[in-house]
Amino acid sequence: MTATTTDDFLGGRVRLIQPVDGYRAGIDAVFLAAFVEAAPGARVLDLGCGTGAATLCLAARRPDLALTGLDADPRALALARESAALNAMADRIDWIAARVEDGLPRQAFDAVMTNPPYLAPGQGTRPADSRAMAHMEGGADLARWLDEAIKALRPRGRLHIVHRADRLPEILRLIEPRLGAVAVHPLWPRAGEAARRVLVAGSLDRRTPAVLLPGTVLHGADGGFTSEAQAVLRDGASLQALVEQ
Repeated sequence: MTATTTDDFLGGRVRLIQPVDGYRAGIDAVFLAAFVEAAPGARVLDLGCGTGAATLCLAARRPDLALTGLDADPRALALARESAALNAMADRIDWIAARVEDGLPRQAFDAVMTNPPYLAPGQGTRPADSRAMAHMEGGADLARWLDEAIKALRPRGRLHIVHRADRLPEILRLIEPRLGAVAVHPLWPRAGEAARRVLVAGSLDRRTPAVLLPGTVLHGADGGFTSEAQAVLRDGASLQALVEQ
């Protein structure tokens, strides 16, 4: 039996069951969920959902959405189902075991959010454990991953991505011929430091210009989270709400 922990997200509004030794969700998943824009009643896919951190955080913030989590790892999905039941969300989320490289349902979702594997083939050594394996591109590289995500969008659907900042040029090259209204939201570790993560979104059937958003500074001088980061991580605020303040 896999050893697990049960961890609090969004100030305890979400409880997530995670493996002790496998991939463990962090703030990337929470910020991805906070970045999602979707109309009430929209169908949203979490592509590569793992144990369901982003799915459950979005479900807590937006109970009006119909959510689906998809992942190739049946063990991760089993934990996601347990967490959904623990949070009284079992009837609100569908979980699908599938590989991205096998193809996704076409034009089935109003929004897709995804945290693709961060490392391209050949970057670093081949990982030996499941925690590291989750960061390594496998059967589907980033181009295939984003291609499938875009094909899964309905007309005017919106794609939301969290990824490494150094791969932003590649992401933009892959999505800009097909998506418009592109928005980039950097996550700055501290004021004056280079971003290590970026959130990127784009929509089908919209050609408005791309925009670079102010982004979020995660940590203050004392090392603690800034009030803006805490609003997302603890209070479940949307990034759109922070931008509009």
